[in-house]
Amino acid sequence: MIILDGKKVSNDIKEEIAEHVSALVSKGEKVPHLAAILVGTDGASMTYVNAKVKACEKIGFNSTLIDLPDYTSEEELLAKINELNTNDDIDGFIVQLPLPKHIDEQKVLMAVHPDKDVDGFHPTNVGKMALDLPTFLPATPYGILELLERYQVETSGKNVVVMGRSHIVGRPMSILMSQKRKAGDATVTVVHSRSKNLAEITKAADIIVAAIGISEFLTGDMVKEDVVIVDVGITRVPDATKANGYRLAGDVHFESVSKKASYITPVPGGVGPMTIAMLLKNTLLARERRKN
Repeated sequence: MIILDGKKVSNDIKEEIAEHVSALVSKGEKVPHLAAILVGTDGASMTYVNAKVKACEKIGFNSTLIDLPDYTSEEELLAKINELNTNDDIDGFIVQLPLPKHIDEQKVLMAVHPDKDVDGFHPTNVGKMALDLPTFLPATPYGILELLERYQVETSGKNVVVMGRSHIVGRPMSILMSQKRKAGDATVTVVHSRSKNLAEITKAADIIVAAIGISEFLTGDMVKEDVVIVDVGITRVPDATKANGYRLAGDVHFESVSKKASYITPVPGGVGPMTIAMLLKNTLLARERRKN
């Protein structure tokens, strides 16, 4: 069993980007600038955004964090997005989700200009992705493709089961893995919490991407020998043996599934670091496009 080490691969990618940025600086060119909007004080969101800002500093990007209170109105947020859309110094930006309940997330995502949408969530970019046209790929699915490719996991002709149908992971993952690409060319099935005979479907899978949002849902009796497992989930599970009172778990029951898997991502240290690395890669792409 081989661990798909997202932390290591993400560090490799960040080193590659840092070299590229160093070359830009030596030529006197503008370095990429990533901005992030955070609304409110959600603990997980604050952790994610701070990690993105630190990653920018490490590789030589410029970064801006716009921290707004949770009582910010939808109108105020849309005005801030418009400011970033028209600011030539900003190459790409993200609006950290989830947003407070009084703000329409769909309206907010639609307001981000597609050319600065480094999260890859705008309908224009989702449509381009579906048609296999050059665009910003959603960072988590993009990171999974990169991880599979760098570990040379064979995907062509394989049966892939994607667990979950979210617009952020499940749906784009199913589209990308069915396309003609290095980490692709697969036969893809999408399952979710309402799927019947789910275990029968997962047992036939060569590769499983678990993004169903239920802690330790996929167990060893639901997979076959030598399966490849990509675990997208991350949940705090109460654990009295830990000083902080909890441990982090994915959507996969690691102990039982890892006994059968040929490759598996850990939680943490698997998909999470890859998501940030691909966001940085998208920002570099945004800078290059604006330059050209």
